Amino acid sequence: MRDTRESRLLLVLLIAIAFALITVDIRAGEESPVDGARQAAAAVFGPVEKGVATAVDPVANAIGAVRDSGERHNRIAVLEQQNAALKAKLGSEDQTRSRIRELDEMLKRAGAGQYGIKGAEVIAIGAAQGFSWTVTIDAGSKDGIERDMTVLNGDGLVGRVTTVGPDTATVVLANDPDFTVGTRLEKTGELGFATGQGDRALSVQMLNGKAKISPGDRLVTFGSHGNKPFVPGVPIGEVVKVDPARGDLTRTVWVQPFVGFSRLDIVGVVVMPPREDPRDAVLPPKPEAPKPTPTVTVTVTPSGSASVPAKPADE
Repeated sequence: MRDTRESRLLLVLLIAIAFALITVDIRAGEESPVDGARQAAAAVFGPVEKGVATAVDPVANAIGAVRDSGERHNRIAVLEQQNAALKAKLGSEDQTRSRIRELDEMLKRAGAGQYGIKGAEVIAIGAAQGFSWTVTIDAGSKDGIERDMTVLNGDGLVGRVTTVGPDTATVVLANDPDFTVGTRLEKTGELGFATGQGDRALSVQMLNGKAKISPGDRLVTFGSHGNKPFVPGVPIGEVVKVDPARGDLTRTVWVQPFVGFSRLDIVGVVVMPPREDPRDAVLPPKPEAPKPTPTVTVTVTPSGSASVPAKPADE
């Protein structure tokens, strides 16, 4: 349509009529004369609006999802925190139970040997005081700890105290290359000297080159004069290899320590030695070898009453 004077007058007239119809519709309410036209328009354009709404709904849902994602993220974060807390609680309970077992085993060893001990916790590891295999414990001179005291745990010999501070002490471990301890063989009482070999088995020089030793034999500490640095009877380890005898005065055997030096936690420092040498009393009982399952052999022999078929007569 061209922009002419007539077209402008027509537009103004249509606008005036529209306003008039709106005024009449509002004032008439439900009896509006244009109600029929409105219903007809709804019948025509309703399906179109529904189709458009259907097309728009996924977008609206996506917007709603984005709007709610913050709340869901917060809920997920809370659940993750609760899950982590539960895992930490379970882990701490497992660790607590493990430490209780360690403490219980250590008290059993101390009771069997009649050692008076001071419990301590390993708080640091690493080279110290020139030693390559050491740990630091959280007990010192204020707790009655002195230099050259024996240190053990529920498995056996850990080491000896080398330096002492007011609240902490340094312990050189039994697997240190500069560590040496007198040993006594279980049952036979054969003596020797064990030397640390780092992460390998201990090297033990037996004083009797002809001593009968076999893998599986166990050793304990022989003890020192005045019970320092070692009290007697502390389990050391189990023989895993025996060098062949060559007629020498001494003989070398290799002993796997009972103690796991890389996972030390709860230890005990012997502050009061036993009144008597416990000998092998601190060693736990050896597990019994499984009994062989009896076998039954069945021999089938032909019966003596069995008849032999007769040979047919010649025809």
